[in-house]
Amino acid sequence: MQTARQSPAPLFFERFAYRVVISCALRYPAPQMIDIHCHILPGLDDGAESTEVAYAMAEMAIADGITHVIGTPHASPEYKFVPELVRQRRDEIQARFEGRLVLATGCDFHLSFENLQDIRQNATRFTLNQKNYLLVEFADFSIPPSLDQALHELQLAGLHPIVTHPERNPLIRAQPERLFKWLRQGCYVQVTAQSLLGRFGRSAQEAAQGWLDAGAVHFLASDAHNVTSRPLRLKEAFDLLAKTRGEDVARALLVENPLAVFEGRPLPHVPELADERDQEHSGARGTRRRKRFWFF
Repeated sequence: MQTARQSPAPLFFERFAYRVVISCALRYPAPQMIDIHCHILPGLDDGAESTEVAYAMAEMAIADGITHVIGTPHASPEYKFVPELVRQRRDEIQARFEGRLVLATGCDFHLSFENLQDIRQNATRFTLNQKNYLLVEFADFSIPPSLDQALHELQLAGLHPIVTHPERNPLIRAQPERLFKWLRQGCYVQVTAQSLLGRFGRSAQEAAQGWLDAGAVHFLASDAHNVTSRPLRLKEAFDLLAKTRGEDVARALLVENPLAVFEGRPLPHVPELADERDQEHSGARGTRRRKRFWFF
């Protein structure tokens, strides 16, 4: 009798997990980081394409020193957001990693007409860990002026919008004054960790550095989609920030502020925002003006 051959996919992920554990043992202890933007939930969007990939992403996070991950699939015209299915996928992964990794849900919220109608009815369907913070993603091809009012209405509803990865958006890089307007309006900014490391190109890296100098960044997150090109890793960015800007800034952007979001609390660390004159020299041009943090 012939025995069925084992599929190579499980073997790959078993070996991957083994390598992750070994590499973790050889590294310095990592801080307990929290990732508020991650596409780990399988089969919902362009993130993890299977449960096996989601498991490998979770092992990668644990090895990197990440203790909490919020699964944030897209809520957009392209990817329908079904909260019940999102929770089901989260529960499946949580059961596997109970005691090793804490998983919560949210979404990558697109400011479409339908989404804005839906969020008026039940905001916590979309918010991070069903608290009062909301990831907001802008399109790369158009940001109409009406979206300024949409952000304001979200705030009137008691929500705190977090603009996701503006350093990767060419329209926002070209008009950084709009980003600063949203910040003064009360929004927050999340930069992708890999952007700071130069893995989304020089323009994104320079924008990330410039906005850090201008006090315009409140979080770093992975925006992970897989274990290769878009990995669930934050430690390298933490180390870079600690080296170049101090460990207090690294902890603010990767530990303390994300934990406040996870728990629905006010942010403990909010950087002093550059004045109007400094805006003209920040963003895509990457001015290296150090800004200090307010600690509350």
